[in-house]
Amino acid sequence: MTANEVDQALVAGPEQVGPRLIAAAEDQWFDRKSSRMAAKDLAPALVAFANADGGTVVVGLHSGKVQGFAANRAKLNDFRQAPFDFTAPPVRATFEEVACVNEAGDPDVLLVIRIDPSERVHETQAGDCYLRIGDESRKLTFGQRQELQYEKGQSHYDGEVAEGVDLTHVDGNLLNFYRRATGASTVTKILQARSLLTRDGKLTNGGYLLFGRAPGDLFPQAYVRILRFLDIERGTGARLNIEEGMDLRIEGPIPTVVQRASDEIERLVPKKRALLPDGKFGPTPIVPRDAWLEGLVNAVIHRSYSLAGDHIRVEIYPNRIEIESPGRFPGLASPNNPLEISRFARNPRIARVCADLRIGQELGEGIRRIFAEMRRVGLTDPIYRQTAGTVRLILVNLPSIDPRIAAQLPPDSQRVLEILRSAGGSLGTGDIVDELGMSRPATMTRLKALRKFGLVRRVGRSPQDPRAVWELLDGS
Repeated sequence: MTANEVDQALVAGPEQVGPRLIAAAEDQWFDRKSSRMAAKDLAPALVAFANADGGTVVVGLHSGKVQGFAANRAKLNDFRQAPFDFTAPPVRATFEEVACVNEAGDPDVLLVIRIDPSERVHETQAGDCYLRIGDESRKLTFGQRQELQYEKGQSHYDGEVAEGVDLTHVDGNLLNFYRRATGASTVTKILQARSLLTRDGKLTNGGYLLFGRAPGDLFPQAYVRILRFLDIERGTGARLNIEEGMDLRIEGPIPTVVQRASDEIERLVPKKRALLPDGKFGPTPIVPRDAWLEGLVNAVIHRSYSLAGDHIRVEIYPNRIEIESPGRFPGLASPNNPLEISRFARNPRIARVCADLRIGQELGEGIRRIFAEMRRVGLTDPIYRQTAGTVRLILVNLPSIDPRIAAQLPPDSQRVLEILRSAGGSLGTGDIVDELGMSRPATMTRLKALRKFGLVRRVGRSPQDPRAVWELLDGS
């Protein structure tokens, strides 16, 4: 069950709200708690949601039963005071009592707690730090907490006030579509529930990027540029290989941008003749649709919107698709190990609304899906390259290593090939060491193994030539 379905359950009648919430799957934005627990035991969940993307905790449900608070209404106040008594600094949360029918068949209430995503790192009274990851409130190690503090060094840009605009500047049709999708009674209520309005009722940057009629007037960098090239090399100047008429600019509110950009990319992606699942030959895109679509969605949701003067670029070549997004990976995450990146959204408000609208997956989950899609069709793993201010995803139409050969190679040998492919030429051993993130002896072990199987070659004047380079052999 997605977060918007939880909101729909909360506005169901008293007889339905309990069973529907019990049937809901706990996830990144939703958790259930027993009304019999001590108020201090609520602190880890409050801290975890505040340190991540915010969320909703419903107290009064446990083990498939609607407990409610009829047996001990005094505990309602204890839970309301939990953010002040058991978290530091106090977590920002709002409380609402929702009518229900308890397991005995009597009228009762559930306590609904909505936690805002925070710009600060919170901890429990005991000094423990938690982060919501999937359906878990995970206790962080000292190093993980440092990473979280590093990322939260600046407040979330999507939560700051959008200067000079208000609700009269939003797309009413799009906003009402979202309201209906969540089951909210009013537009204001769902915007408040998703922290898209400040406490004094002002529209945030995230709210305007998601629903503004023309967010480009305040964020001129918030668009997607799609380019198709005639050759596998980009070229420069007079030799720039952009196909005539294939430099497109897609702008508007985020849901519209994702839809329009995906339609254009699907139209422009080169296709090859291949055997289809029905046993017949037909056109197949050089890169699986779900792989590039997830890359596009990740770029739109998680880009740094505070970086003025830069935009998202989707470059389509005869043999690959490259997607470049402003902003680096969160915190101390390394592009050398993208599958190990823990989930943490740069724009938590935007990420949550997009999840409500079923646009893409969260950071981390989306990356895993991209890898899975490329591997499913037998293509080499995605390549991530990070510059001082951007992240570039490269999806290449190139078969992965034969499994029989891969089984005989040292771990991470495939990554060496990907580094060389991404470079588009030759690299010295030191360059490969830096990109691979391993010691020189470990890197040499992998290079020698790849050379043994005829996948790479060393080019130099002598075995001891310090200027020797490594390059791919044809077909690698």
